[in-house]
Amino acid sequence: MACGGGNAPQVFFRPRPPRAPFCYARAPMRTAPPASPPTRLPVLSITGPTASGKTAAALALAQALAPRMPVEIISMDSALVYRGMDIGTAKPTADELAAAPHHLIDIRDPREPYSAAEFARDAGRLIGEIRARGALPLLVGGTLLYFKALSEGIAPLPPADPATRERIDAQARAAGWPAMHAALARIDPATAARLAPNDSQRIQRAWEVWHLTGQTLSQFIAINKRAAGASPISPEAVFSLEPTDRAWLHERIARRFTLMLEHGLLDEVRALRARGDLHADLPSMRCVGYRQCWQALDAEFPMAELAGRGIAATRQLARRQLTWLRAMPARRVIAADAPDAVGQLVRAATERLGA
Repeated sequence: MACGGGNAPQVFFRPRPPRAPFCYARAPMRTAPPASPPTRLPVLSITGPTASGKTAAALALAQALAPRMPVEIISMDSALVYRGMDIGTAKPTADELAAAPHHLIDIRDPREPYSAAEFARDAGRLIGEIRARGALPLLVGGTLLYFKALSEGIAPLPPADPATRERIDAQARAAGWPAMHAALARIDPATAARLAPNDSQRIQRAWEVWHLTGQTLSQFIAINKRAAGASPISPEAVFSLEPTDRAWLHERIARRFTLMLEHGLLDEVRALRARGDLHADLPSMRCVGYRQCWQALDAEFPMAELAGRGIAATRQLARRQLTWLRAMPARRVIAADAPDAVGQLVRAATERLGA
Protein backbone atom coordinates (compact mmCIF):
# COMPACT_ATOMS: atom_id res chain seq x y z
CA MET A 1 0.00 0.00 0.00
CA ALA A 2 1.26 3.48 -0.76
CA CYS A 3 1.42 5.34 2.52
CA GLY A 4 3.89 7.67 4.14
CA GLY A 5 5.46 7.09 7.55
CA GLY A 6 5.65 9.51 10.45
CA ASN A 7 3.35 11.99 12.13
CA ALA A 8 3.73 14.92 9.74
CA PRO A 9 1.02 15.27 7.07
CA GLN A 10 1.90 12.95 4.19
CA VAL A 11 0.23 11.83 1.02
CA PHE A 12 -0.73 8.19 1.32
CA PHE A 13 -3.52 7.96 -1.26
CA ARG A 14 -2.96 9.61 -4.59
CA PRO A 15 -5.75 10.19 -7.09
CA ARG A 16 -4.48 9.45 -10.55
CA PRO A 17 -5.56 10.92 -13.90
CA PRO A 18 -7.30 8.64 -16.42
CA ARG A 19 -4.86 6.50 -18.33
CA ALA A 20 -4.83 3.63 -20.76
CA PRO A 21 -5.75 0.37 -19.06
CA PHE A 22 -3.09 -2.15 -18.06
CA CYS A 23 -0.22 0.22 -18.86
CA TYR A 24 2.33 1.56 -16.39
CA ALA A 25 5.61 3.30 -17.00
CA ARG A 26 8.55 1.19 -15.98
CA ALA A 27 12.07 2.31 -15.32
CA PRO A 28 14.50 0.66 -17.73
CA MET A 29 16.26 -2.43 -16.40
CA ARG A 30 19.87 -1.72 -15.56
CA THR A 31 22.39 -3.98 -17.18
CA ALA A 32 25.64 -2.73 -15.64
CA PRO A 33 27.86 -5.57 -14.40
CA PRO A 34 27.45 -6.31 -10.71
CA ALA A 35 29.94 -4.92 -8.21
CA SER A 36 29.97 -8.29 -6.45
CA PRO A 37 28.98 -11.84 -7.42
CA PRO A 38 25.19 -12.06 -7.83
CA THR A 39 24.89 -14.85 -5.26
CA ARG A 40 26.22 -12.52 -2.57
CA LEU A 41 23.48 -9.95 -3.08
CA PRO A 42 20.90 -10.29 -0.29
CA VAL A 43 17.13 -10.11 -0.56
CA LEU A 44 15.65 -7.31 1.53
CA SER A 45 11.99 -7.29 2.55
CA ILE A 46 9.74 -4.44 3.69
CA THR A 47 6.49 -5.59 5.20
CA GLY A 48 3.89 -4.47 7.72
CA PRO A 49 0.13 -4.06 8.03
CA THR A 50 -1.91 -2.22 5.45
CA ALA A 51 -1.49 1.59 5.52
CA SER A 52 1.78 1.43 7.46
CA GLY A 53 3.94 3.16 4.83
CA LYS A 54 5.60 0.33 2.91
CA THR A 55 5.60 1.88 -0.56
CA ALA A 56 7.03 5.20 0.63
CA ALA A 57 9.76 3.38 2.53
CA ALA A 58 10.61 1.17 -0.45
CA LEU A 59 10.94 4.11 -2.82
CA ALA A 60 13.01 6.05 -0.30
CA LEU A 61 15.35 3.09 0.12
CA ALA A 62 15.66 2.63 -3.64
CA GLN A 63 16.55 6.30 -4.02
CA ALA A 64 19.07 6.18 -1.17
CA LEU A 65 20.81 3.12 -2.64
CA ALA A 66 20.72 4.29 -6.27
CA PRO A 67 24.25 5.80 -6.26
CA ARG A 68 25.72 2.47 -5.10
CA MET A 69 23.41 -0.24 -6.42
CA PRO A 70 20.20 -0.43 -8.44
CA VAL A 71 17.10 -1.73 -6.67
CA GLU A 72 14.23 -3.68 -8.23
CA ILE A 73 10.98 -4.05 -6.28
CA ILE A 74 9.02 -7.31 -6.19
CA SER A 75 5.45 -6.63 -5.09
CA MET A 76 4.28 -9.00 -2.34
CA ASP A 77 0.63 -7.93 -2.46
CA SER A 78 -2.18 -10.27 -3.51
CA ALA A 79 -4.38 -7.39 -4.74
CA LEU A 80 -1.80 -5.54 -6.84
CA VAL A 81 -1.51 -8.48 -9.24
CA TYR A 82 -4.92 -7.62 -10.74
CA ARG A 83 -5.36 -5.29 -13.69
CA GLY A 84 -8.12 -2.69 -13.56
CA MET A 85 -8.13 -2.66 -9.75
CA ASP A 86 -6.26 0.55 -9.01
CA ILE A 87 -8.14 2.73 -6.54
CA GLY A 88 -9.10 0.12 -3.97
CA THR A 89 -5.62 -1.43 -3.94
CA ALA A 90 -3.82 1.92 -3.54
CA LYS A 91 -1.76 0.83 -6.53
CA PRO A 92 1.43 2.87 -6.96
CA THR A 93 1.14 5.69 -9.44
CA ALA A 94 2.91 5.75 -12.79
CA ASP A 95 5.54 8.10 -11.35
CA GLU A 96 6.18 5.76 -8.43
CA LEU A 97 6.40 2.75 -10.71
CA ALA A 98 8.87 4.62 -12.89
CA ALA A 99 11.11 5.49 -9.92
CA ALA A 100 12.35 1.88 -9.74
CA PRO A 101 11.60 -1.28 -11.72
CA HIS A 102 8.54 -3.06 -10.27
CA HIS A 103 7.47 -6.66 -10.72
CA LEU A 104 4.28 -8.70 -10.13
CA ILE A 105 1.92 -5.75 -10.58
CA ASP A 106 -0.91 -5.96 -13.16
CA ILE A 107 -0.03 -9.53 -14.15
CA ARG A 108 -3.53 -11.08 -13.86
CA ASP A 109 -7.01 -10.34 -15.10
CA PRO A 110 -9.45 -10.19 -12.15
CA ARG A 111 -11.17 -13.39 -13.31
CA GLU A 112 -7.88 -15.33 -12.99
CA PRO A 113 -6.72 -16.39 -9.51
CA TYR A 114 -3.10 -16.05 -8.41
CA SER A 115 -1.86 -18.39 -5.70
CA ALA A 116 0.85 -18.26 -3.07
CA ALA A 117 2.57 -21.13 -4.87
CA GLU A 118 2.64 -19.10 -8.09
CA PHE A 119 4.05 -16.14 -6.19
CA ALA A 120 6.80 -18.27 -4.65
CA ARG A 121 7.72 -19.58 -8.10
CA ASP A 122 7.63 -16.16 -9.79
CA ALA A 123 9.40 -14.31 -6.98
CA GLY A 124 12.12 -16.96 -6.79
CA ARG A 125 12.75 -16.65 -10.51
CA LEU A 126 12.78 -12.84 -10.32
CA ILE A 127 15.24 -12.85 -7.44
CA GLY A 128 17.70 -14.80 -9.55
CA GLU A 129 17.19 -12.56 -12.58
CA ILE A 130 17.54 -9.36 -10.55
CA ARG A 131 20.73 -10.57 -8.89
CA ALA A 132 22.13 -11.54 -12.30
CA ARG A 133 21.61 -7.93 -13.39
CA GLY A 134 23.68 -6.77 -10.41
CA ALA A 135 20.63 -5.26 -8.71
CA LEU A 136 19.19 -5.67 -5.23
CA PRO A 137 15.88 -7.59 -4.95
CA LEU A 138 13.48 -5.78 -2.59
CA LEU A 139 10.27 -7.57 -1.58
CA VAL A 140 7.54 -5.11 -0.59
CA GLY A 141 4.04 -5.89 0.63
CA GLY A 142 1.77 -7.17 3.35
CA THR A 143 0.54 -10.51 1.99
CA LEU A 144 2.29 -12.64 4.60
CA LEU A 145 1.06 -15.91 3.10
CA TYR A 146 3.15 -15.01 0.04
CA PHE A 147 6.15 -14.33 2.26
CA LYS A 148 5.69 -17.65 4.04
CA ALA A 149 5.40 -19.50 0.72
CA LEU A 150 8.64 -17.97 -0.54
CA SER A 151 10.61 -18.35 2.68
CA GLU A 152 9.40 -21.80 3.75
CA GLY A 153 8.13 -23.39 0.58
CA ILE A 154 4.70 -24.70 -0.35
CA ALA A 155 3.47 -28.11 0.68
CA PRO A 156 2.12 -30.26 -2.18
CA LEU A 157 -1.49 -30.00 -1.06
CA PRO A 158 -3.99 -32.58 -2.28
CA PRO A 159 -5.93 -31.61 -5.40
CA ALA A 160 -9.45 -30.25 -5.09
CA ASP A 161 -12.15 -32.84 -4.64
CA PRO A 162 -15.56 -31.67 -5.93
CA ALA A 163 -17.57 -34.10 -3.81
CA THR A 164 -15.79 -33.07 -0.61
CA ARG A 165 -16.21 -29.39 -1.45
CA GLU A 166 -19.91 -29.86 -2.06
CA ARG A 167 -20.33 -31.47 1.38
CA ILE A 168 -18.45 -28.58 2.99
CA ASP A 169 -20.51 -26.01 1.08
CA ALA A 170 -23.72 -27.76 2.18
CA GLN A 171 -22.61 -27.48 5.80
CA ALA A 172 -21.79 -23.82 5.26
CA ARG A 173 -25.18 -23.12 3.71
CA ALA A 174 -26.82 -24.61 6.80
CA ALA A 175 -24.55 -23.10 9.47
CA GLY A 176 -22.86 -20.10 7.80
CA TRP A 177 -19.16 -19.55 7.12
CA PRO A 178 -18.53 -17.83 10.50
CA ALA A 179 -19.70 -21.03 12.22
CA MET A 180 -17.44 -23.08 9.93
CA HIS A 181 -14.58 -20.76 10.88
CA ALA A 182 -15.33 -21.19 14.59
CA ALA A 183 -15.32 -24.97 14.19
CA LEU A 184 -12.03 -24.79 12.29
CA ALA A 185 -10.52 -22.78 15.15
CA ARG A 186 -11.16 -25.72 17.49
CA ILE A 187 -9.18 -28.20 15.37
CA ASP A 188 -6.67 -25.87 13.64
CA PRO A 189 -6.33 -22.62 15.61
CA ALA A 190 -3.18 -21.58 13.71
CA THR A 191 -4.97 -21.60 10.34
CA ALA A 192 -8.18 -20.07 11.70
CA ALA A 193 -6.23 -17.20 13.29
CA ARG A 194 -5.08 -15.95 9.91
CA LEU A 195 -8.45 -16.25 8.17
CA ALA A 196 -11.45 -13.94 8.30
CA PRO A 197 -14.70 -15.58 9.48
CA ASN A 198 -16.26 -15.02 6.03
CA ASP A 199 -13.25 -16.11 3.95
CA SER A 200 -15.23 -18.98 2.42
CA GLN A 201 -12.59 -19.94 -0.13
CA ARG A 202 -9.78 -20.51 2.38
CA ILE A 203 -11.99 -21.95 5.12
CA GLN A 204 -13.36 -24.43 2.59
CA ARG A 205 -9.81 -25.40 1.55
CA ALA A 206 -8.71 -25.92 5.16
CA TRP A 207 -11.66 -28.23 5.80
CA GLU A 208 -11.05 -30.02 2.50
CA VAL A 209 -7.44 -30.80 3.45
CA TRP A 210 -8.66 -32.06 6.84
CA HIS A 211 -11.22 -34.41 5.27
CA LEU A 212 -8.87 -35.69 2.56
CA THR A 213 -5.71 -36.21 4.64
CA GLY A 214 -6.80 -36.45 8.27
CA GLN A 215 -4.35 -33.63 9.06
CA THR A 216 -5.01 -29.96 9.70
CA LEU A 217 -3.74 -27.55 7.08
CA SER A 218 -1.11 -26.15 9.46
CA GLN A 219 0.12 -29.69 10.28
CA PHE A 220 0.23 -30.63 6.61
CA ILE A 221 2.30 -27.56 5.75
CA ALA A 222 4.65 -28.03 8.71
CA ILE A 223 5.36 -31.63 7.75
CA ASN A 224 6.04 -30.81 4.10
CA LYS A 225 7.68 -27.42 4.25
CA ARG A 226 11.06 -26.83 2.69
CA ALA A 227 14.23 -27.21 4.74
CA ALA A 228 15.12 -23.91 6.42
CA GLY A 229 18.45 -23.60 4.61
CA ALA A 230 16.74 -23.42 1.21
CA SER A 231 15.07 -20.08 1.88
CA PRO A 232 16.26 -17.18 -0.31
CA ILE A 233 15.36 -14.75 2.50
CA SER A 234 17.42 -14.02 5.59
CA PRO A 235 15.12 -13.26 8.57
CA GLU A 236 17.51 -10.49 9.64
CA ALA A 237 16.89 -8.73 6.32
CA VAL A 238 13.13 -8.37 6.96
CA PHE A 239 12.06 -4.86 8.01
CA SER A 240 8.54 -4.48 9.35
CA LEU A 241 6.70 -1.17 9.77
CA GLU A 242 4.43 -1.66 12.78
CA PRO A 243 2.67 1.07 14.80
CA THR A 244 3.25 1.45 18.51
CA ASP A 245 -0.18 3.09 18.76
CA ARG A 246 -2.93 1.09 17.06
CA ALA A 247 -5.15 4.20 16.97
CA TRP A 248 -2.62 5.84 14.62
CA LEU A 249 -3.08 3.02 12.13
CA HIS A 250 -6.87 3.03 12.52
CA GLU A 251 -7.00 6.74 11.71
CA ARG A 252 -4.91 6.26 8.58
CA ILE A 253 -7.07 3.34 7.45
CA ALA A 254 -10.24 5.37 7.92
CA ARG A 255 -8.85 8.39 6.09
CA ARG A 256 -7.53 6.32 3.20
CA PHE A 257 -10.72 4.34 2.64
CA THR A 258 -12.76 7.54 2.72
CA LEU A 259 -10.46 9.04 0.07
CA MET A 260 -10.76 5.90 -2.05
CA LEU A 261 -14.53 6.28 -2.08
CA GLU A 262 -14.22 9.99 -2.90
CA HIS A 263 -11.95 9.20 -5.83
CA GLY A 264 -14.17 6.61 -7.45
CA LEU A 265 -13.77 3.19 -5.83
CA LEU A 266 -17.48 2.44 -6.18
CA ASP A 267 -17.39 3.36 -9.88
CA GLU A 268 -14.34 1.15 -10.32
CA VAL A 269 -16.31 -1.79 -8.89
CA ARG A 270 -19.34 -0.89 -11.05
CA ALA A 271 -17.11 -1.09 -14.13
CA LEU A 272 -15.77 -4.48 -13.06
CA ARG A 273 -19.30 -5.79 -12.49
CA ALA A 274 -20.39 -4.48 -15.89
CA ARG A 275 -17.94 -6.83 -17.61
CA GLY A 276 -20.33 -9.69 -16.86
CA ASP A 277 -17.65 -12.34 -16.30
CA LEU A 278 -16.81 -11.59 -12.67
CA HIS A 279 -18.60 -12.65 -9.51
CA ALA A 280 -18.38 -12.01 -5.79
CA ASP A 281 -16.63 -15.30 -4.93
CA LEU A 282 -13.54 -14.69 -7.07
CA PRO A 283 -10.37 -13.98 -5.05
CA SER A 284 -10.04 -10.59 -6.75
CA MET A 285 -13.52 -9.50 -5.75
CA ARG A 286 -12.96 -10.74 -2.20
CA CYS A 287 -10.19 -8.18 -1.70
CA VAL A 288 -10.94 -5.77 1.13
CA GLY A 289 -12.90 -2.80 -0.18
CA TYR A 290 -14.00 -4.53 -3.38
CA ARG A 291 -15.99 -7.10 -1.44
CA GLN A 292 -17.82 -4.41 0.54
CA CYS A 293 -18.53 -2.33 -2.58
CA TRP A 294 -19.87 -5.41 -4.38
CA GLN A 295 -22.14 -6.20 -1.43
CA ALA A 296 -23.41 -2.62 -1.31
CA LEU A 297 -24.21 -2.69 -5.03
CA ASP A 298 -26.07 -5.96 -4.42
CA ALA A 299 -28.06 -4.11 -1.72
CA GLU A 300 -26.88 -6.51 0.99
CA PHE A 301 -26.69 -3.48 3.26
CA PRO A 302 -27.53 0.25 2.89
CA MET A 303 -25.07 2.25 0.82
CA ALA A 304 -24.69 4.62 3.78
CA GLU A 305 -22.94 1.80 5.66
CA LEU A 306 -20.30 1.23 2.99
CA ALA A 307 -17.57 3.43 4.45
CA GLY A 308 -17.94 2.00 7.93
CA ARG A 309 -17.94 -1.59 6.71
CA GLY A 310 -14.94 -1.03 4.46
CA ILE A 311 -12.97 0.61 7.27
CA ALA A 312 -13.89 -2.20 9.68
CA ALA A 313 -12.80 -4.87 7.18
CA THR A 314 -9.50 -3.09 6.58
CA ARG A 315 -8.86 -2.93 10.32
CA GLN A 316 -9.52 -6.66 10.56
CA LEU A 317 -7.03 -7.24 7.76
CA ALA A 318 -4.41 -5.17 9.60
CA ARG A 319 -5.03 -7.15 12.79
CA ARG A 320 -4.49 -10.46 10.94
CA GLN A 321 -1.31 -9.12 9.35
CA LEU A 322 0.06 -8.12 12.77
CA THR A 323 -0.73 -11.62 14.05
CA TRP A 324 1.33 -13.08 11.21
CA LEU A 325 4.18 -10.66 11.89
CA ARG A 326 4.39 -11.54 15.57
CA ALA A 327 5.21 -15.09 14.44
CA MET A 328 8.38 -13.73 12.76
CA PRO A 329 10.58 -12.91 15.79
CA ALA A 330 13.75 -12.29 13.77
CA ARG A 331 12.22 -9.38 11.83
CA ARG A 332 13.55 -5.86 12.41
CA VAL A 333 10.61 -3.78 13.67
CA ILE A 334 10.45 -0.08 12.79
CA ALA A 335 7.82 2.02 14.56
CA ALA A 336 5.58 3.09 11.67
CA ASP A 337 4.18 5.99 13.70
CA ALA A 338 7.61 7.40 14.60
CA PRO A 339 8.32 10.89 13.21
CA ASP A 340 11.20 9.54 11.09
CA ALA A 341 9.96 6.02 10.36
CA VAL A 342 11.07 6.01 6.73
CA GLY A 343 14.47 7.44 7.62
CA GLN A 344 14.94 4.83 10.34
CA LEU A 345 14.13 2.02 7.93
CA VAL A 346 16.48 3.36 5.26
CA ARG A 347 19.31 3.64 7.78
CA ALA A 348 18.70 0.14 9.16
CA ALA A 349 18.58 -1.37 5.67
CA THR A 350 21.73 0.37 4.47
CA GLU A 351 23.52 -0.76 7.63
CA ARG A 352 22.38 -4.32 6.96
CA LEU A 353 23.85 -4.05 3.46
CA GLY A 354 27.05 -2.43 4.67
CA ALA A 355 26.40 0.25 2.07
